[in-house]
Amino acid sequence: MEVFRARDVLELPSSTLRLRGRGSRNRRPHRTLSRASIVLVSRPEIQGQKESDIMDSLEGKRVLVTGGNRGLGLGIVEALVAKKARVTALARDADKLMEVKRRLGVGVLVGDITDQAIAAGALREVRPDVLILNAGTTPAMGPIHELDWDAFSKTWNIDVKATLFWIQEALRLPLASGSRVLLGSSGAAIAGSPMSGGHGGAKRMIMFMANYANVVSNELGRGIRFQTLVPRQMIGETDHGRACAGYYADRKGVSLETFLQNFGKPMSPREYGEYVVTILTDPKFDSTTTFAIKGDTGIVPFDGSQS
Repeated sequence: MEVFRARDVLELPSSTLRLRGRGSRNRRPHRTLSRASIVLVSRPEIQGQKESDIMDSLEGKRVLVTGGNRGLGLGIVEALVAKKARVTALARDADKLMEVKRRLGVGVLVGDITDQAIAAGALREVRPDVLILNAGTTPAMGPIHELDWDAFSKTWNIDVKATLFWIQEALRLPLASGSRVLLGSSGAAIAGSPMSGGHGGAKRMIMFMANYANVVSNELGRGIRFQTLVPRQMIGETDHGRACAGYYADRKGVSLETFLQNFGKPMSPREYGEYVVTILTDPKFDSTTTFAIKGDTGIVPFDGSQS
């Protein structure tokens, strides 16, 4: 199999894996590398995982990050690059991906996270040591009596669907023993979110899915660890955070800034990314499945009983 450079761009159109070249048939096609990981509440010991598999450094590790072109995903990518990881970002917006590529020197993949063929193709080509499933949708906002089913179930049809496909493909390939898969959840999974329809329930389902995946990984001796990341505050520096916080602020008749103060110390996307790096490299977080992350408190292992 031909080996491609990490800085090249891999394009994965719907239901196909196609490498886009630069014009000449003799030139190498482009490709990108990306990484994602899944974490959740206390997991069983992972069978097949050796002590030597535990990460203490990300230098040279292949990491695939979905939604790595903006927001929290971009913050994660920046933090990983600073640790000399070999990062690939996957997203639908090719222009923004190329901006990230030029600035940080990462690989990029263009594709839709809800296309299972893209999940399979990306994992097969990149073979990430760490997969970070960060990409997701901004929920439709509104009181429950005003949302139709499509709006209410938006997060289920994008975030949960994509998470299912990527978990399945990580286990089927499979990723190498010792790989980490981090699943992106939300504080709405813990406290609810009354104006975002089924968003909270969908994000809670993703927490369950990490546990389910760990059970299968254990039974099959895969040695893949799934964990869940739960940001416990709205982050005003992201499009998602501004959209959701702005809606609640308008309903309360306060400014966006005033509403965001309710969460305490702000947390930037880059700070969130640094927390993710710590989860991946600090041994004390190795045996936990779910992590609540907040500007005031940092990383807090979550056992399912906190609110």
